[in-house]
Amino acid sequence: MSERDDFIRRFGGIFEHSPWVAERAYDRAASSGLTAGNVHSALCNAFRAASPAERLRVLRAHPNLAGKLAVAGELTAASKAEQASAGLDRLSPEEHSRFTGLNTTYTKKFGFPFIIAVKGLTKEDILAAFERRIDNSKEEEFETACAEVERIARLRLRSMLPGDDNA
Repeated sequence: MSERDDFIRRFGGIFEHSPWVAERAYDRAASSGLTAGNVHSALCNAFRAASPAERLRVLRAHPNLAGKLAVAGELTAASKAEQASAGLDRLSPEEHSRFTGLNTTYTKKFGFPFIIAVKGLTKEDILAAFERRIDNSKEEEFETACAEVERIARLRLRSMLPGDDNA
């Protein structure tokens, strides 16, 4: 396996189901050194350089928070751990109904699922952000969701490449 293939295998899931981000980031990341900060910077630059349609596909690759995939146990390992850390795997029926309703309204309005880096947040924090962001314009929310994807990538990289707090 080449170094490039190894990089793509290792970091291809950082941006949810979007290994093309790692493919495009390889040259820059390899020349900078494989620290969490350097890899994050290279991945984010590749993501930002992508077309709006490509970035939208990344957003759409993310699961709904506490949605059908979570209930069916079909989240990626990273998404499952992230959602569990915020208690989204332990919602009451009322809370689950609230998330489902917000997910439906949000996705209908914006065309992609609500995305937030949940690490360190409670389900109450997430619901408050959900309700606050649902009033954003499509353009504002697209940019917010893209920034959240980059935060999620930073957190995922920090767990893979510990000891580098510059990510």
